[in-house]
Amino acid sequence: MEFIALGETDDVAASCHFLNIEGTGIVLDAGVDPRTDGPASLPRFDIIHGHRERYVDHAIVTHAHHDHIGSLPVLIREFPHLLVHMTDATKRLIEFLLPASARLQERKLYDGETEHEPLFTEEELSFQSHIYLTHALGADFDVTGTLGNSKIKARFYTAGHILGSVGVELRFVEDGKDRRVFYTSDTNMRPQSIIPGAEYPDSTDVLILESTLANDEEAEQTNRDKETQRFRKTVKEVMARGGTALIPVFVMGRAQETLALIDEMKEDGVIDEDIPVYTAGSMRAVADLYDKTRQTTPRLDSEFKVFGVDQRRMPRSEDAKDDALDGPCIVVASSGMMFEPTLSNRIGRRIVENERDAILLVGYSKEDTASARLQEAAKNGKGTEVVLHEATGPQPVNCTVDRFRFSGHSNRRDLLRVVDSMEPESVVLVHGEPDARQWMHDQIKASHPEIDVYLPAGGEVLNL
Repeated sequence: MEFIALGETDDVAASCHFLNIEGTGIVLDAGVDPRTDGPASLPRFDIIHGHRERYVDHAIVTHAHHDHIGSLPVLIREFPHLLVHMTDATKRLIEFLLPASARLQERKLYDGETEHEPLFTEEELSFQSHIYLTHALGADFDVTGTLGNSKIKARFYTAGHILGSVGVELRFVEDGKDRRVFYTSDTNMRPQSIIPGAEYPDSTDVLILESTLANDEEAEQTNRDKETQRFRKTVKEVMARGGTALIPVFVMGRAQETLALIDEMKEDGVIDEDIPVYTAGSMRAVADLYDKTRQTTPRLDSEFKVFGVDQRRMPRSEDAKDDALDGPCIVVASSGMMFEPTLSNRIGRRIVENERDAILLVGYSKEDTASARLQEAAKNGKGTEVVLHEATGPQPVNCTVDRFRFSGHSNRRDLLRVVDSMEPESVVLVHGEPDARQWMHDQIKASHPEIDVYLPAGGEVLNL
């Protein structure tokens, strides 16, 4: 089997992996780097394009985050005869998110925020969705290529990350032996507020494993129940002093899980039921999809509705925004890393200097994003300046800033337990910063010296 990482492996961006299994070409995910625009954000499709032995027969999409789906239309354009496999929930999300992405790219070009033409258009997307094939958890489906020498069966397992997320098992015969490959994609072994934890097969031969939080010692030591209590206490304090609590979230997954936490706080009387909760944009449409699929996807409580949480639409006009933010209130807004010029970034700039307000971070922050800079400034003490946007310049951090570990990813000990339980012959570490992947490599080799552990660079060919 040949493995090539077409996207980033030393980073949490542009996930995309090519497998050649006995003559069948399979791509696992097709993401973009959300920090950049245009061709630079894409995986290295040139590595496989034009190579007959690397033709793509099938693509498997594990979940609908942009770093896993954002280049899918480009992949389909390059390989128009491929078939794309996903869960029904992921298909519903993609059919909403990719057109929204196309419109955003057009708007950024029109507004002069980028010089790059959109990677794809809404019209192009309308001709592609017919090749999206959906499959239920635990059901086998065929991904054998036209020139494949061995029949390949695939099966989805729930990944515990977001709505519709899966890991995928591939089974085939190689040199007369039954072989299995398992790709975790983004995984969470523990239950969240809405989504239960991952459930994976007992064993595999090759494990392609994420390592997002493998360099985060604090995540390993975090107890979700204690973190929840700390979050509830902080929100209660901000509301009691009449402040605004801004909670930057990823549109999908973290937004809905956060609203479930807020709903519990109101039901338990931690905060007043009348305190307004503001949401905006695409997260409201995603919430609707969460609710429509609550009986057909893994849930801790299939009766819980995200839109059952009382929430208001964030006003568009600046004056109305000012009135809304004149606390006490809670604002759940994207993006989770406060990318410029998203709503969470704009509101963050409004409140960062106000002592009664708070910015409560509940997700992963990449280095040199606005949320990471804010955390670093807050560690240095009240009044330390931070630049959330170049147009605004330095601002003193006077508001409360705190981070709560409600990640949709497994901590590093849970990742090692996946290796322990599945007992692979080989592990390929992806989706993590260099120190994170190296930590996983060293720990796996220390516990399992017999396992071959690989740290592939982007574009590197592995023969497994």
